[in-house]
Amino acid sequence: MQKNINIKNKRARFEYELLETFTAGIVLAGTEIKSIRYGKASITESFCEFNDRGELFVINMQIDEYSHASHFNHKPKAERKLLLNKRELKKLHKEVKTTGLTIVPLTLFINDRGLAKIQIALAKGKKLYDKRETIKDRDNKRNLERIKKSFNA
Repeated sequence: MQKNINIKNKRARFEYELLETFTAGIVLAGTEIKSIRYGKASITESFCEFNDRGELFVINMQIDEYSHASHFNHKPKAERKLLLNKRELKKLHKEVKTTGLTIVPLTLFINDRGLAKIQIALAKGKKLYDKRETIKDRDNKRNLERIKKSFNA
């Protein structure tokens, strides 16, 4: 079992422009939290959505089945409810409805009390030219660091 669990969604920062972040709890079954503690989860293809009762769910989050469980194991890609304050839920719901923004999970982690938390962000999709600009900036920064390193050595 790993000490520090921090599962990241690296594609989210590339695909979306992040506007505001929130930390939410997740409703999990016993075998799900055990799999997360072993680091057997992925949030790269996941997104968040409201149901008809105004509850926020994370969809398409992959939590592998727990290896030591019996036939009472969980489904790997089930919808999982997120826990936020009513004020935060209303704000997110309003933003998604009116401006057409998306809610994207950024990181899945276990806090100091041993509870699984997920950091979500209110995001706006990037255009293709914005993605190209991000790649160009990253390459320029890498080249600059390489030049600095060779100059100092």
